[in-house]
Amino acid sequence: MKLLTAAQMREIDRITIEEIGIPGPVLMENAGLQVTAALREVLGVEAGMEVVVVAGKGNNGGDGLVVARHLRNQGVDCQVLLIGLMTEVKGDAALNLKIARNIGVKIVEVKDKASWRRAKKILYETPIVVDALFGTGLSSPLKDLYEEVVEDINNSGTFVVSIDIPSGLSSDKFELIGPCVKADLTVTLGAPKVAHIFPPAEEYVGELLVADISIPSYLFNRPGLDLELVELESLIRYFQPRKRDTHKGTYGHLLIIAGSRGKTGAAAMAGRSALRMGAGLVTVATAESCLPTIAKSIPELMTEPLPETEAKSISEEALDRVLELVKGKDALLIGPGLSNHPSTAALVRSLLLKLKHFKKPVVLDADGLNIISIYPELLEALPENTVLTPHPGEFSRLTGFSTTEILRRRLEIAPEFSQKYKAYLVLKGYRTLVVGPSGRIMVNPTGNPGMASGGSGDVLSGLIASEVMQVDDLFQAVVNAVFVHGLSGDLAAEKTGEKSLTATDLIKFLPQAIKFIAAGGEDEP
Repeated sequence: MKLLTAAQMREIDRITIEEIGIPGPVLMENAGLQVTAALREVLGVEAGMEVVVVAGKGNNGGDGLVVARHLRNQGVDCQVLLIGLMTEVKGDAALNLKIARNIGVKIVEVKDKASWRRAKKILYETPIVVDALFGTGLSSPLKDLYEEVVEDINNSGTFVVSIDIPSGLSSDKFELIGPCVKADLTVTLGAPKVAHIFPPAEEYVGELLVADISIPSYLFNRPGLDLELVELESLIRYFQPRKRDTHKGTYGHLLIIAGSRGKTGAAAMAGRSALRMGAGLVTVATAESCLPTIAKSIPELMTEPLPETEAKSISEEALDRVLELVKGKDALLIGPGLSNHPSTAALVRSLLLKLKHFKKPVVLDADGLNIISIYPELLEALPENTVLTPHPGEFSRLTGFSTTEILRRRLEIAPEFSQKYKAYLVLKGYRTLVVGPSGRIMVNPTGNPGMASGGSGDVLSGLIASEVMQVDDLFQAVVNAVFVHGLSGDLAAEKTGEKSLTATDLIKFLPQAIKFIAAGGEDEP
């Protein structure tokens, strides 16, 4: 599902109206009907109940006037508080104002703060208020009368339904630009917008419903609409039963370069999650003294001892053996629990330079990323199918931006980085981003705060490295792995609670998550 900016939505509206020929009033009518349906189906609004619409003078207010008309026709006691004068309402909104008045909808003009203070008492007497003040075109903070209206809506204690976007939010930013309505339910029109998905703006949206207002679906596939929300339905075909005439070689042989003293668990979890995700074979190459611990933890893993440093991490002397091990492998994962020991870092540097023309997927995580930040010139020499999986702190070290700047400008910085270095990027965190060198960005909706614990990233790296061997489309493979990782966390949290969730719980619930996706979100048979 595409996520749009105000400009992108305006252009789609323009094409719909001017080139396809669906009149603006028809789109407004469809929007009002969809919001009315949500009031009826989600909130149980029916004849005899009371609803108040707080409307602006623009198209968002016009949508609200359509809602008021349909509610009145259905026997609902609905009146409109119009913030402005009726003579100031123009265009399609003016048409719907005229119709609403003609059928007897009560319209109260609110021209200043004094008239608002007389009218606002209805907010405290009505259980549901429809926020139809401003839509997606807002770009500056609400002030004066509008600021007071928003504050009173928020303080009224009523259930707030916003049309398209809570008034006061900018659809182009997820930061707050000023006072805004805090909705309990938002019915957005056509497609969700950036502010609906990312915090802190997301916290003002409440439950989000996406309404189909009859805009042709192919318009949302136009070039340049690169930001999307991952939907479970798009993943189903990648999780179907396997063909009968396959074998372990069909599903790839993964090599993991990982582990050091005190961090063998990271290597083990990456290997175990890769197997659970369906890898045919997994070999963990690790420091010689760490091998017994990893080997005993998972009997299905193959292991390879490598020369080690005095700190019991992999030594740069292991380079030739690692290059031998890489031959014939279908993917390579470097990083979980590896350490930043100078000799280990030198090994990773030399290995990546040797693999510059390696065609199979390479996943770099944890210390693999930290070592690149030590040798930033490696970014220019990454193999062409490299996947980087940083959290904001690691990404800060890779880019030089502060973590605050990265979080604030993630939708700009992440694709710029991915395109510059021609790498696939997984920027981890709430609403993890999967970014491709083409500029395409997928926003992952699964996961929860309980996953913010040690080892969760190691599990994810194993899932990604496993899936990229099984799905030809590298970008899609990464999206699949990120989604199922978060879903495993969500299923685990239902059983354990978020506070008690551990990384091994993610692996435990992987089979259930995979079956859930395969069944299209239905309960297991």
